[in-house]
Amino acid sequence: MNFETGTVSGRAANQMDWTVNNAFKTYKDIEPKSVMDMAIMQNVDTTDIGLGSSDKGNAVVPTKRKKTMTSVYLKYFETAPDGKSRRCKFCGQSYSIATATGNLGRHLSNRHPGYDKSGDSVTTSAPQPITVIKKAQPQGKAHVDYDHLNWLLIKWLILASLPPSSLEEKWLANSFKFLNPSIQLWSGDKYKAVFREVFRSMQEDVRASVEQVSSKVSIILDFWTSYEQIFYMSVTCQWIDEHWSFQKILLDICHIPYPCGSSEIYHSLTKVLKMYNIENRVLSCTHDNSQNAIHACHTLKEDLEGQKLTPFCYIPCAARALNLIIDDGLRTTKPVISKIREFVLELNSSVEMAEDFIQITTAYQEGSWKFPLETSARWSGNYQMLDLVRKAGKSMDSVMRKYEETLGGRMLLSSTEKNAVSIVHGYLEPFYKTTNNICTNKLLTIGLVLFFMDHISEMITICRESRHSPDWLKNAAEEMAKKARSYNSQVSNIFTYMTAILDPRIKSELIPESLSTGNYLDEARNHFIRNYTSSHFSSMTSGYGSQEIEDGGSVSFAEEIARKKRRASLSNSTDELTQYLSEPPAPIPTDVLEWWKVNSTRYPRLSIMARDFLAVQPTSVAPEELFCSKGDEIDKQRFCMPHDSTQAILCIRSWTQGGIKLKYKSTEIDYERLMELALVAAADNSTTGSDKKQK
Repeated sequence: MNFETGTVSGRAANQMDWTVNNAFKTYKDIEPKSVMDMAIMQNVDTTDIGLGSSDKGNAVVPTKRKKTMTSVYLKYFETAPDGKSRRCKFCGQSYSIATATGNLGRHLSNRHPGYDKSGDSVTTSAPQPITVIKKAQPQGKAHVDYDHLNWLLIKWLILASLPPSSLEEKWLANSFKFLNPSIQLWSGDKYKAVFREVFRSMQEDVRASVEQVSSKVSIILDFWTSYEQIFYMSVTCQWIDEHWSFQKILLDICHIPYPCGSSEIYHSLTKVLKMYNIENRVLSCTHDNSQNAIHACHTLKEDLEGQKLTPFCYIPCAARALNLIIDDGLRTTKPVISKIREFVLELNSSVEMAEDFIQITTAYQEGSWKFPLETSARWSGNYQMLDLVRKAGKSMDSVMRKYEETLGGRMLLSSTEKNAVSIVHGYLEPFYKTTNNICTNKLLTIGLVLFFMDHISEMITICRESRHSPDWLKNAAEEMAKKARSYNSQVSNIFTYMTAILDPRIKSELIPESLSTGNYLDEARNHFIRNYTSSHFSSMTSGYGSQEIEDGGSVSFAEEIARKKRRASLSNSTDELTQYLSEPPAPIPTDVLEWWKVNSTRYPRLSIMARDFLAVQPTSVAPEELFCSKGDEIDKQRFCMPHDSTQAILCIRSWTQGGIKLKYKSTEIDYERLMELALVAAADNSTTGSDKKQK
C-alpha cells in the first residue's frame, strides 16, 4: 500500500517534532473542491469537537453567542492585591489594570468560548462523541486547552499505526499527570468514536476524488491475518491522471468473513467497487497469487464481461513470484545464513566488537561496513549475510576468534560452508541487482517487470545447463525454473502484451519470447481500433444527425467531404500504433510518463490507451516492503492491530500520508494551527514561570 510524509508541523516545527518515518507514495493534488482551508474548524462550534482557540492568529468564535456589555467582562477577572493587575478566573492569565476591557473580552472569547453561557463549564450536545470541560487552571499558569493534546495524540496514533487502547496504559496517563495534573485524556471509547467519524468524513473525500477520474483504473489486492486470526483484504485504486502523473489511493480495508474463501473475497471486492462506482471503469486487478484470490478475480471477470461493462484482466504479483524463486535458491544455505545472522546480531549489540570489526576490515581492505548491519530475514537481509562472508570473511574469522570466549566456537564457518556461500552468492548476485532495480524504479510497469523476469529465467537456465554448477545448486535451479514457468503462464495474455508494448522502453523488441506472437499484435491492433478509435468517431458522427434530418435524410456535399476526412483520419489513427512500434525503444532510464506526456500530441489516440494500460501494476505490494526490512514493520503493525481499529486507523493513515486532509464531520482539522497554539501556550507558561522566579 503506495502513500511520503507524515509530519505535523507549525511555524516552529524544529521545536516540537511529531514526525513518523514512512515510505508511502504520495497521492497528489486530487482533493475534491469541497475541501476548504480553515483555521482549525471554522463554521463549527469549537466545543463540538473539543478544539479550543487562542488569542493569537485566526480565532474560532463560538456561533450564536449572546452580545455582552463591556463592563460584564470584569466579573470574570479578579483584581490582584497590589491593585496593579487583573487575573482571569478561568486560567490565571494576568493583564495590567490599564488593559482595555475590550481586550479582556477578546481573551474570554478566544480562550474560553462559551464563558457567558454556563459559567465555568462548556459542554457539548448529547449525541456528540467529545465533551469539553473548561476548568479554572492553577493560579499563575497560562491556560492550555488540553483537548488540543488529545487531537495531537490522535495524529500520533494515526502516523504510528497504534490502536486507541495504547493511550489507556495507566503509566502513560500518569506521565502526562506528572507534567500537569490538569491534563485529562479522553477515554478509549471516545477516541474510537472520533476515529470512526474521521474515517467516514475522509472516505467521502476519497469517493469524490475517485469519481472525478476520467480514465480507466486498476486495483490491487493485498491480504493478511491479524493476531486475532481475522483475515483482511486491502483494495487500492491506481490510475494516471490527465497530467501524466501516477495516482494511487487506498479504497478500503475489508474484513473477509469466515471461511475466507474465494466467494467471500469476491463479494467483499464487488461491494467496494460499487461503493466507489468504478465497476464499469476497472481495467485490471493485481492479486497476491493465492488460489482464493485467483478464483475471486476470475469470477469478477466473468461477471463484468457478462454485463458487458468493460474488458477486464487479472494479473499475478511478480514480486511475490520472484521472492519464492529466490527462496528456492537460498534453501541449501539457510542454516549457514542463520549462523551468520547470529554473529551479526552480536556485532550490532556490542560497540567494542563492532569497532574491532571496522578496524580489521580496514586493515584487510575488506570494504566499508555501516552499522547496524541489516539482519532482516527477508531477501535483502539474507543477501547481506552472504555478502559479508564473501567480502569480509577474514575479518569475521578474526573477530570470532578474538571474542571466542563470548561467542563460542559455534559461529565459525567451515571451509565447506564458506564455499557454498561463495557459490550461492555468485549465482544470486544478478537476482539481487534485479530486485534492487525493481525496488528503486520510479514507475514499475508490466513491460519492465517482464523484461526483468525474462532475464531471471535466463540466469536459471544457465545454471541448470552449466557443467560447473554442483548438483545441489542444479536441483535448486530446477525448482526455481518451475516457479518461473508458473508465473509466465499466468501472466502471458493479450492484456499484459498490450501493457508491455505501450512502455516506450520495451515495445516489441524487448518483449519476452512467450509473448512474442503475431496473434497478440493483431489482437492489440483490433482492441485499439475498437476501443480507442471507433467509439471516438461514432460520437463524432452522431453530431451530424440533426443536419441529415434537416436535409430530409439526404447527404449534403459538405457531409460527403466530412465523411471522407473522418475515414481518412480513422485510417491514420490505426497507423498510430504502427508508427509507434516502428520507432526504436527509448533508453531504459527514460521516464515513461514524461515520454508519453511529451509525445501525446504525436499519438493522440494511442496516448489515451497508454494512460489506461500503464496504470496496470505488476505487483500487489510495494517491492521494497516484500524484499526489505521495511516490510517487517508494516507486518507487525497489521498483525497487532485489533479488529475495532484496523479499518479506521490504517485507512486514515494511508489517506493522510497521501495528502488528503484529516477531517472531522466533513470539516478540516488544521494541525499546523494546533501546533502554533501549543507553542504559544508553552511560551506563555515559560514566561509565567520566569516572572514567578523573579518575584
